[in-house]
Formats: sequence, C-alpha cells, structure tokens
Amino acid sequence: MLRSSAIVAFSILAGLAFPHAAAASPQAQSSTPYALQQDGERDVKHFNLDKNKLAIEGYDPVAYFPEGGGKPLKGSDKISVTHKGVVYRFASEANKTLFLKTPDRFEPQYGGWCAYAMAQGEKVEIDPKSFKITDGKLHLFYKSFFNDTREKWIKDEAALATKANSSWKSILEKPAPKQLDASAATFAATEA
Repeated sequence: MLRSSAIVAFSILAGLAFPHAAAASPQAQSSTPYALQQDGERDVKHFNLDKNKLAIEGYDPVAYFPEGGGKPLKGSDKISVTHKGVVYRFASEANKTLFLKTPDRFEPQYGGWCAYAMAQGEKVEIDPKSFKITDGKLHLFYKSFFNDTREKWIKDEAALATKANSSWKSILEKPAPKQLDASAATFAATEA
C-alpha cells in the first residue's frame, strides 16, 4: 500500500496523474516565453540570483556602464530596487535613478550567468568584476586563477554571442516545473 501511495504521490508531483491540468494552464496555452508572466513579472527561476533574488552578487548594474563610472562597484543594501522580480543594488542614488528610467538597458545578459558558458548552453556562476559592455549590453563572465572566460569570449565574440542568445532563448522557453497544488499534496500525504 505504501509503495502504491508513493507512486501516486510521485505521479501527481510529476503531473502524470492529471495531464489535462497542465494543458489548461495559461502558460501552456501562451506563446509567450515561460520566463515572462502576464503582468510583466518574470519567472526568475533561470536567473543567477541568491536566495533573496539579489542579482550580480549585489553589484550595481549601472556602475558597469560609462555613465555609472565604467567599473564594477558593490551596491548598498540601503539603495535597492526590485525590477520584474529581481533585486538590484546601487552604489548611489544617481545610479538608481538612471536604472529606473530604462531598467532593461542595464540588466545583465543571460540572466546574469557567464556569457561564455551560455554559448555552450550552460549556466555558470560569474565573477562580478569580469565584464564587457558590447553594443550597450552588459556581459558577465566566470573567472578563476586558471580560467578567464572573458578572454575566450573576446576571441570570437560575434559567434559566441549568437550561440549564447540562442541558448538563453531556449532556457527561457522551457516550461515551468509542475507544481503540486494543496489538495493533491493533502491527498498524497493521507495516502502514505
């Protein structure tokens, strides 16, 4: 009995027991990428964020750009903004103001993951001090003592950017994991 209950619970979790429920969800019927929500919010599960949804390890996204100083600066926890589900910190009120005028312009590419790794379809952590602005877009990179992906990116930037853009689009279009609703969770728990 316990084994069959576990299978039922797993089937519910995986969405196998009620496949018609997934088909009825708004995301399943929408042609909008899964990472974008109806109200302009995003499903940020694919973004490189900490447990508090903080981006770029707390670095100021505007600071990377010429108008923000052109170098990475740690943001202040007292100067922050939540934009479409992502928390950004700023080194100054002026940078925060610039961000609020055109936030999409200052957000890092590929959800803040390493641009070079994204060209291979992988999500890899970044060193917030390793970056490149190209065509007004912020690209971040992994860097360690033995591996500098920024240097590799620069050697073939156009081709790698095309691959990274395609990989990121594919990641964003992946369906959200099926979620167990409260009634199914209760059913699974009582059957065990």
